[in-house]
Amino acid sequence: STMPRVKKERKDKEEVKLGPPADQEQYVFGVAHILSSWNDTFIHVTDLTGRETYCKVTGGMMVSADREEASPYAAMQAAQEVCEKLKVLGINAVHIKIRARGGQGTKTPGPGA
Repeated sequence: STMPRVKKERKDKEEVKLGPPADQEQYVFGVAHILSSWNDTFIHVTDLTGRETYCKVTGGMMVSADREEASPYAAMQAAQEVCEKLKVLGINAVHIKIRARGGQGTKTPGPGA
């Protein structure tokens, strides 16, 4: 008294494409907001409106020592990480906006800029 085998249909998984829909030849722009202070460097990439975040990486995420967060090396590592993440999303062109703390803080960007 064995049970009859039920044939299972295999469904091909649809390829999940992240990022905005576009052709390979088209430029797909993002905006890299770079905040460079004396304590850390933030690279935050959004769409052109600034509403949708594509990725956000800081210098502190790249190094283990607190004193290294604002270093040019940490900023370079963060930029490479952002580049790899944007390739996965299909973003192939970037506008760059760089800023320092401003206000009561210093108006010049830190070493990570």
